[in-house]
Amino acid sequence: MQRSAAPSSVYLANDAPPAPEPPVRGRVWRVLGWLSIVLSVALVGTSLTAYGFWRRLDSQIDRENVDGRLGDNRPEKLNNSLNILLMGSDSRKGENARYGSEAGQRSDTTILLHISPGGESAIGISFPRDSMVQMPPCKKKNGTTVPAQFGMINVAFSNGGPACTWRTIESLTKIHIDHYVEVDFSGFKRVVDALDGVEICVPRRIDDPKAELHLKAGRQVVRGEQALGYVRTRYVLGDGSDLDRIKRQQAFMASVVQKATDKGMLTDPGRTYEFLSAVAKSIKADDKLTLSVMQKLAGSLRGMSAGKVRFVTVPVQAYPQDPNRVQFNRALAEPLFRAVREDNKLPEPAPPAPVAAQGAARPVPPEQVKVAVYNATGTMGLAQRTADQLTERGYKVVKVGTSKKRFARTQILYGVGAERQAAALALALPGRKPRPGPTAKPGYVYLVIGKAGAALRDQNAAVPKVAGEIRADRDVCAKT
Repeated sequence: MQRSAAPSSVYLANDAPPAPEPPVRGRVWRVLGWLSIVLSVALVGTSLTAYGFWRRLDSQIDRENVDGRLGDNRPEKLNNSLNILLMGSDSRKGENARYGSEAGQRSDTTILLHISPGGESAIGISFPRDSMVQMPPCKKKNGTTVPAQFGMINVAFSNGGPACTWRTIESLTKIHIDHYVEVDFSGFKRVVDALDGVEICVPRRIDDPKAELHLKAGRQVVRGEQALGYVRTRYVLGDGSDLDRIKRQQAFMASVVQKATDKGMLTDPGRTYEFLSAVAKSIKADDKLTLSVMQKLAGSLRGMSAGKVRFVTVPVQAYPQDPNRVQFNRALAEPLFRAVREDNKLPEPAPPAPVAAQGAARPVPPEQVKVAVYNATGTMGLAQRTADQLTERGYKVVKVGTSKKRFARTQILYGVGAERQAAALALALPGRKPRPGPTAKPGYVYLVIGKAGAALRDQNAAVPKVAGEIRADRDVCAKT
């Protein structure tokens, strides 16, 4: 049974209306370049239709089982979106020894890649490594447990590897994560080189021997060491802060997505396979990110353009105890996390606000609308989440419940005397034409949510706009 809303957010009437019977219409779903690596695989992967190619790529990926280290108290999966945790390791082992010596390893970069249901859009959410957060206890590979602690978010990786970072991000955001992907410095260079370089733009000439970075001013293409130096350098570009570096790295990611989705790339099987092979050799993933999952992901993303991919940073504010650290701005971060959690519907352009025709019912203010919300899909929590959104917009939700029947179409029904109230609700739900409900109670409006969903106007995109976000189709020399 779906729970009723708390009294603080829903008006409960003693004579709350029962679910009406809608007419039956039949039954009819720090190196920030790591994000672009996985995203690019998904975007261009559809050009490889041969199963043999997929098998060859799949065998090149290093995988790890993390199931026993994620804990039991995980966030519920609320929709059919895909959430992949992307981590850039600063390990100095093997090929990475040339970048100096560092005890252990940390997640130099932590990003949550969210792909909306149906693959209509994607967003990469960056978590600044200097963020001070509460980390849950984590179990290491050897079975020992690191107790819960408060500290910088990138410490989670050194505490218990990818599984600990996975668990930490889930505990902070309440977003269910499906998979993880890890890449190191050498892997990053391989991927950029497989793309034959990536275009960047710098405001002035750069000479940074420490980062092995030497760049002319303006637009140019970087490869290998130059690309790595560009995304890692901190003090010769910008104000030296990690937040400023993230902006630069997100611009780099946007360029990677543009390059990976370029028609010249997609129509050249040799270049495509070379690129995907470089990706496969460069990543480590959980063992649930199987060949079939990757093929399904690639199919769902068919046709996604760079303009539907954007990059944002979790809103943060100064950490009072240390000027070199930050903490989440919960007032701004929570709406971002909630939007990702509750991404229930394929994004689609919102049609113009309906204009009342002559003789049609004119809407009333939302506070005069008594609405009962019913879930007719079987998706847990859908009615309550929609009711909460309506309450935030001023509608008086009097009932939240579950319909005994399942319906494909989402419908707005109304009882005698509630035609104007139904018209007001329709303003928040574009494309839903109200009609009388045969069993609807007088004065009440019913929202019966079918498989088509119930995306409210201005919330049709998976995630609201965030200050400073970067779209992947931007010009590299455009100011952010």
